Amino acid sequence: MTTADLLYSDVETDLRASVRDLLNDRCEPASLLARVESDEPYDLELWHTLARELGAAGLAVPEELGGQGASTREVALVLEELGRSVAPVPFLGSAVLATSALLACDTASAEVADLVRKLASGTSTGALAVPLSTMADAEFPTAVTAAADGTLSGTVRSVADGTAADVFVVPATGPDGPGLYAVEATAAEVSAPVSFDLTRPIADVTFGGAAATRLAGSDRAPGAVTGALSTGAGLLASEQLGLAQWCLDETVEYLKGRYQFGRPVGSFQALKHRLADLWLELVGARAAARYAADTLARGDADAPVAVAMAQSYCAETAVHAAEECIQLHGGIGMTWEHPAHLYLKRAKASQVAFGAPGRHRAALGDLVDLPG
Repeated sequence: MTTADLLYSDVETDLRASVRDLLNDRCEPASLLARVESDEPYDLELWHTLARELGAAGLAVPEELGGQGASTREVALVLEELGRSVAPVPFLGSAVLATSALLACDTASAEVADLVRKLASGTSTGALAVPLSTMADAEFPTAVTAAADGTLSGTVRSVADGTAADVFVVPATGPDGPGLYAVEATAAEVSAPVSFDLTRPIADVTFGGAAATRLAGSDRAPGAVTGALSTGAGLLASEQLGLAQWCLDETVEYLKGRYQFGRPVGSFQALKHRLADLWLELVGARAAARYAADTLARGDADAPVAVAMAQSYCAETAVHAAEECIQLHGGIGMTWEHPAHLYLKRAKASQVAFGAPGRHRAALGDLVDLPG
């Protein structure tokens, strides 16, 4: 039996430093607040630097397919840093969901291998055409149907990072059963409803007889979709961890410098207790998120348990941390000019991504034979 490793390796620490330096330079709060008010919510220049120059888009892709040959541990580390800055880049949709689904297909196929290489190099951005709220144990999506001639029809709502995608990886049912297809974004109608999370817009995608390339049939497609959603849920916990860590760090720093009655607000015992409680929650969240990333990297049989545990715990920790950040910042925390509201919105939106915490707890109960 392999023992889980929850510590950060030297390579992971170096990767963290590179990603954090980039985000500190290119995704500071002032520019982030200005961007979410603009017509271009995604920072595609930052995404291209992250994906192409740092190679983050292909971290989990084997070297023979143009990737870095790393694992989900490194992907989780990048997500942790992206969570700290709520960076408006389509990393989750492309480097996690779409890429995970493709890697579960037959990569010996020229169509699959070519698309994986494009996503891994950052020359194309992908999105998995399923609602962001879809849980891994859900039935195979039936919103899109495939005709006998291979064209796709149907509408998928709330697709993560859909507005930034160049290509959609689409689960569809057809005459031969479930399948996985690739559709160029130019062949689909993409609209952007108002998103609660301004830093991760969602998209409604309509396929009206769109030309598609079949990537996998009924033997691989259901497993590919389930695996991608499970990986997404497990790795999203690391993003939620990074978000919660920023909220705690920012709040501690603010309370140390904010004075009332001639003394730092942070010296008041009631506030110390609240921060200590939040720190303890983060310790648990870090262990849960790291365990999920490690089991996914090793293909451990305990991965479903780890994912359900991490997502049910980290989602609520992130929301609590963001709420405390806003409340303990006092009046400034309630203003639009302070970035705290962006963190709360990301935390709340992520809380229902890939299934709400209650659904993950129910799944966890079944997995460990303790049904509610």
